[in-house]
Amino acid sequence: VKMAFYTEEEKTEDYLFKIVLVGDSAVGKSNLLSRFARDEFFPNSKSTIGVEFQTQKIEINGKEVKAQIWDTAGQERFRAVTSAYYRGAVGALLVYDISRRQTFESIGRWLNELQTHSDMNVVTILVGNKSDLKDAQEVTTAEGKALAEAQGLFFIETSALDSSNVAAAFQTVVREIYNILSRKVIQSQELKQKDPGWMADGKTVVLQADENQDAEGGQSKKGGCCSS
Repeated sequence: VKMAFYTEEEKTEDYLFKIVLVGDSAVGKSNLLSRFARDEFFPNSKSTIGVEFQTQKIEINGKEVKAQIWDTAGQERFRAVTSAYYRGAVGALLVYDISRRQTFESIGRWLNELQTHSDMNVVTILVGNKSDLKDAQEVTTAEGKALAEAQGLFFIETSALDSSNVAAAFQTVVREIYNILSRKVIQSQELKQKDPGWMADGKTVVLQADENQDAEGGQSKKGGCCSS
């Protein structure tokens, strides 16, 4: 039994979490990603065209988890990518620029879009980027925190320029997804012991199940996230 359990534990390395960067154009989404993935920053970076992603390994509780981080243009003309962009996402960084109030005022719209296009409860952190621009600050830390609390989001202020809190922003999201997944794995193992025929192949892990269906035997496959 111990051997089998050990093998199941090792499978954690197969977890790949899709995380999306969302927010207005020029809030620094691409620079947050390049700072996190490659420790690079491009002061004159061009607007992202279409969609790009980077895969980063993150260690959580001694386990290696891969985060596939997607970045797209914040401009309206690229909005056609939305449903495919959000599909399968389990985490999101909702980014605004602390020195431009307009980008903060757009957050409600981005949040709405995220909720419309994702098929599960996405772990979301509100990110006030460009915290190095304190002198030009138009959105206070308190305002950011208040919005995050009202919407049930994590909150952090970052600077892709000086690296402040960049890794923490991504790690917060990945750790929370991992915690939710771990709880679901434990629940499914308990269900399997009660009714061994419930999950024949033992591979399906439900990340966010519909609560009502959960109560009726936990067989909901809505938003299922599977380890291979």
